[in-house]
Amino acid sequence: MVRTIVGSVATLWRYPVKSMLGEELEVSEITERGLLGDRAYALLDVQSGRVASAKNPKKWAKLLEFQAAFTESPVQEALPPVKVSLPDGGSITSEAIETSSILSGFLGRDVQLLSSAPQTSSLDQYWPNVEGTAYQEKITELFLPPGTFFDSCSVHAITTATLARLQELYPDGQFDLRRFRPNLLIKPVSDEASFVEDAWVGNVLAIGDEVRLSIDTACPRCVVTTLAQAGLPSDLGILRTTAQYNNVIAGIRASVLQSGTIRRHDPIWLESP
Repeated sequence: MVRTIVGSVATLWRYPVKSMLGEELEVSEITERGLLGDRAYALLDVQSGRVASAKNPKKWAKLLEFQAAFTESPVQEALPPVKVSLPDGGSITSEAIETSSILSGFLGRDVQLLSSAPQTSSLDQYWPNVEGTAYQEKITELFLPPGTFFDSCSVHAITTATLARLQELYPDGQFDLRRFRPNLLIKPVSDEASFVEDAWVGNVLAIGDEVRLSIDTACPRCVVTTLAQAGLPSDLGILRTTAQYNNVIAGIRASVLQSGTIRRHDPIWLESP
């Protein structure tokens, strides 16, 4: 096995409620299901029976106007309640009886806040008119991994080098990491703007003293990167640039081989056979 230092943890993000804005962290426990508390909750669209996701912005773009954070640091035995900051400046907690009805009022659809994922669930995904994506102007059904609210993987990472490269290619765009919703932002050892993590797929990332992640696939992007959120404007050019110059890929998907604790600034090694 070859072990090479490739960078460090620039920052960590957790998203307690699926498709809402998340919380930036200094430290996190990594379990077999990713960052502890990540995508622990989601909203169920009562009418369709599907999970509410900003991947279908015609119904759910407003989800990105909410921000979710745990009321205290989570532990594996029992997750604490989530506080949801509302678009009008107010807030509610997941344990309140009226939470689902309040969220329904803001979203204009009947929703139920779920604290555990069913064994089988799905969501609607809208594909905008962007050349290079799998579909254009179409809504497809995406089935989630059994018993989770993840779209596919338990950990998503992207490098500062990839964001910098996209920014070079489309200077008028705002390639803020929040558009891409990673769990890990990685700062490579080199400051060169490039899609450096593409070459890591199929190998292992060792982070800090304990955590090891299998890099399973590259991460194709979707319409969420183009939506207005966190003060960023709507911009279809974000996805167009990713499609035109890197086959719609920005970042990597990973699964957990060894759990533990990771912290901001932890060193990261690439382990290759």
